[in-house]
Amino acid sequence: MRRIWRALVLLIPVALLGVFGITRAAEDEGPAAHLPPHIRRLTLFGERADWSPDGRRILFLSKTYGDAYEIDVESGQLRLLTGGYPHAGYTRALYLVNGHVLLSGAPTFDPANPGWSRGHAELSVLDPDGEAPPTPLGTLCSEGPAVSRQRLHIAWTITHRQYPDRLPEGTSQIREADIVYDEDRPRLAHERVVLDSRDLPFACTLESQSFRPPDARELTFSTYDYNVSEAFGVDLATGETTNYTRTPDLYEEPEGIFPDGAWTTIETDRENGMEGAGHQYIDVWRLALDGSGRVERLTEFNRFPGFKATNPVVRDDGRFMAFQMAKVGDPAGVGRGIFLYELKGSPESGVLIPSKRKPSRRDDGNP
Repeated sequence: MRRIWRALVLLIPVALLGVFGITRAAEDEGPAAHLPPHIRRLTLFGERADWSPDGRRILFLSKTYGDAYEIDVESGQLRLLTGGYPHAGYTRALYLVNGHVLLSGAPTFDPANPGWSRGHAELSVLDPDGEAPPTPLGTLCSEGPAVSRQRLHIAWTITHRQYPDRLPEGTSQIREADIVYDEDRPRLAHERVVLDSRDLPFACTLESQSFRPPDARELTFSTYDYNVSEAFGVDLATGETTNYTRTPDLYEEPEGIFPDGAWTTIETDRENGMEGAGHQYIDVWRLALDGSGRVERLTEFNRFPGFKATNPVVRDDGRFMAFQMAKVGDPAGVGRGIFLYELKGSPESGVLIPSKRKPSRRDDGNP
């Protein structure tokens, strides 16, 4: 009976979301109605995409404090991963290299005070093919964790708000650890501090972002409330930090990273007619990680009044980027559908540029 009920749980929300998505699609007469050939829409709902290790599926949340879904990129088939057990909703869902899913979500949710749940999220690991609920890892996580694409290893941030007995007011700390399994139960091992905000010469709130390929010796991170927000990297061996943006009047947040490690995608409010407007007026660009500060624009969603593009993530082979659409006024991280951006390699530079292919008559946009 439980398997039958689980199958119904998997199918019913997909059908309903398809119906309600038609209304949303009609509402969003912005960039989604004027997509260039190298961008196509994958879903009519959802946020915070992440690529599966094999690059065939994308994991995403239905909404903030929602369920985790995955979509098969070629077929478009949806699968609900967190519908078989009660929970209070999730704020992050990321693939581990073994196919399990790292979840971040608070044990309770109060609609009158949603910020508490976002600030007191707990990390856990779910086997998406099993029957058991996720296994807690025993730590809180502020905003998004970072997941290694090479091994069972993660980084995450904790704050004074979460651990007032461990951290002074106004401070935050990035930590890293391995995930090991004892009789099929995951736990953290070899945990250590990567960076403490008190070690920086300025005040800020940290957020871990991405391990930098190909050797994962560096971790990108954000410095909220310092120069609005800057894109930094920290050497995991030495603790040395590098400011890759150095733009005191702009919002710059690294989200996702290219597989050669030469570039990171960033959310930034530059060139939107409202310099210094912050995260409400961002678009997706890419930033060279060579210290030059060189950037190139990838999306132009904020050229449509009231819209923005956010939360990019690049597939491990560098051929595609997934990202989401949002509206001005949406809380940070909220998405209104997942989009697929086709990329191709440049033989001259060895970096990635947008594909300029022209669609054929039968082109359905599938990779």
